[in-house]
Amino acid sequence: MHRETISQTLFRQSLLQTSRRHFLTESAAGLGAIYLATQGAADAVHASSETPHGFAPQHEATNPLSPLAPPKPAKVKRVIYLHMVGAPSQLELFDYKPDLKALDGKECPQSFLEGKRFAFINGTPRMLGPQYDFQQHGESGAWVSELMPNVAKQVDELCFLKTVKTDQFNHGPAQLMVHTGAAPMGSPSIGSWVTYGLGSENEDLPGFIVLLSGGRLPRVGKALWSSGFLPSVYQGVQCRSKGDPVLNVANPEGVSRQERRQVLDALAALNQESLKQYGDPETVTRIAQYEMAYRMQAAAPEAMDLSRESAETLQAYGAEPGKESFANNCLLARRLVEQGVRFVQLFDWGWDTHGSNRSESLEHGLPDKCKQTDQPIAALLADLKQRGMLEDTLVVWGGEFGRTPMRENRGGTTMAFHGRDHSPEAFTMWMAGGGVKAGMTYGETDPVGYTAATESVHLRDFHATMLHLLGFNHETMIYPFKGLNQRLTGVKESRVIEEILA
Repeated sequence: MHRETISQTLFRQSLLQTSRRHFLTESAAGLGAIYLATQGAADAVHASSETPHGFAPQHEATNPLSPLAPPKPAKVKRVIYLHMVGAPSQLELFDYKPDLKALDGKECPQSFLEGKRFAFINGTPRMLGPQYDFQQHGESGAWVSELMPNVAKQVDELCFLKTVKTDQFNHGPAQLMVHTGAAPMGSPSIGSWVTYGLGSENEDLPGFIVLLSGGRLPRVGKALWSSGFLPSVYQGVQCRSKGDPVLNVANPEGVSRQERRQVLDALAALNQESLKQYGDPETVTRIAQYEMAYRMQAAAPEAMDLSRESAETLQAYGAEPGKESFANNCLLARRLVEQGVRFVQLFDWGWDTHGSNRSESLEHGLPDKCKQTDQPIAALLADLKQRGMLEDTLVVWGGEFGRTPMRENRGGTTMAFHGRDHSPEAFTMWMAGGGVKAGMTYGETDPVGYTAATESVHLRDFHATMLHLLGFNHETMIYPFKGLNQRLTGVKESRVIEEILA
């Protein structure tokens, strides 16, 4: 009796599962390829291009992270995104509202409450004035709170967006909205879109790296750096500033690097056989990821070794090698982009200042978080500029929404600590570096910092602008999925914020 090999069995089962629709689709694709070949157009299929129907990045067949030029001239080559998980209060940091101070303690007008949804406010809350002093800084005269004295020295490098708006008022969906453009899980993150379009300039490190601080994952965890419906090679790789930079980066005890190489060669042969039979693009991803992991064993520890930095640099950031901290992550971000990593995402937990306890209060928790982040952020900006990298690196800072001008009154009672509820109508983000006007403030909120008075900026506009700076048209950077051409900016109207472009 003749026995089938495993590959023959799999092939036979795939034929049994092939429908008439699959057969016709594949036949049409084959005939189309023959036609293009006869027309001398085969080479055109393999060139990166942007058509009215969308941008089609064509990476090397064996390297889905091969570096590509963007379809349009770009001011930005790389991105460092600083996300303050929990939503910092713009009214205590960057959006100075002296009129709100005069209203402190007074009952909130009903017009502020009608038709609004809140996470915790009940009944009629009282207004809450800014809890810290503000001063103007730099030639731009930007207002910055006393909580951010080091960032205040960098305001002439910053472009403030004071009127950013989101559709979500709870943390998980709002964080997804910021990083994937959609509130439900399953969409690619910004970093995934960028590495899909541009690849990476370092073949020994991932193109998209994620660093965490604050002691906890963001509310929806790894969905914030997921590749969604894009090939999984474009998802973010979580690294650590303490211990091994990547879990399991070292070979198991008793396994040499040569033995590891032999195992990977055998796996590659099996995967290549599978690719020939089924043509699944995820097989290419799997091969590439195995090879990347092998190269990372040598490259990652060196790239993430902060002890290689000078004492002066460590002091400037407030970094301490071997510890997990936001300061270490800021310095790591500079090291990584310097070595060709395309997108570095920092998440710092602890900015949810409801006033429900000491650590989540405006009088204790917020100053603690500012003290942890103010110096490293300023050092990162100064370091990038000193190295000539700020001109083509985009640095982004922000949270998932803002905070209300009313004091939170959870359960309708006066709480022991001061805090503010979630506010999606208008919050502050800033950008610095490649392609944006330095020392600029765009948009203005109403006298109490509740809603936009001028130039409302939806997150879709923010995403469109980021893609534009990287050399992409947000309307044509698409990926077909579930019968639709999916985009980071979705199907609703969005625009590039031309006014902030340098």
